[in-house]
Amino acid sequence: MKKIALASIATLSILFAGPGMIGAGMKYDCKCMKQGSMMEMKQKMMRKKMNSPFLIKHGLPHLTKNVMMNWDNVAFGLTAEQKEKLTAVRKETMGAVMRLKPEVMALKKEIVQASTSGTKAADLKEKVDKLASMEAEATMVHLNCIEKTKDILTKDQLLFLLANKNTMHGMQGKMMKKRMGQGKGMKMKCGSGKCGMGMKQGAGKIQTH
Repeated sequence: MKKIALASIATLSILFAGPGMIGAGMKYDCKCMKQGSMMEMKQKMMRKKMNSPFLIKHGLPHLTKNVMMNWDNVAFGLTAEQKEKLTAVRKETMGAVMRLKPEVMALKKEIVQASTSGTKAADLKEKVDKLASMEAEATMVHLNCIEKTKDILTKDQLLFLLANKNTMHGMQGKMMKKRMGQGKGMKMKCGSGKCGMGMKQGAGKIQTH
């Protein structure tokens, strides 16, 4: 009888719970979902930094990449002569970067593993100096690529790339917000300091891009 009474009380508590209480729970789940999405993005950024062979990780544009995205765009208006010159610059740049990148990645991994296993900082100085030198070399390749590309393009073409870049960033921002807003049909158990753990998929479908 006691068990039945307790069960009845629990059921009534759920039935008569105010909408504010239910809404608070939904807001908490939503907050946890957003925090989980932010953590994923931060982890991706960290991995991207680790895989970069450049000394300067952010801030310098990858002009040839933007040029290739608009290669045959009439509004961009590349001439046959420009395409020939830009192809040579990209080939030279990619060749140099692809030569350096495996060496940089291998040396980074070696330094991390050595430090983790207890190697003294002083004993790693030579390798760190070598790593800095290779990253500096890759960065100079990048800077030279930017300079050569700017010399080939007209002022209007450079302005076009800048405008297109801002548009792309705006689209990426909207996609990011959309991903963070997804999560309907997901049930999450958020313990203290463990937001995002214990995730269970519910009946709803989650759209992916």
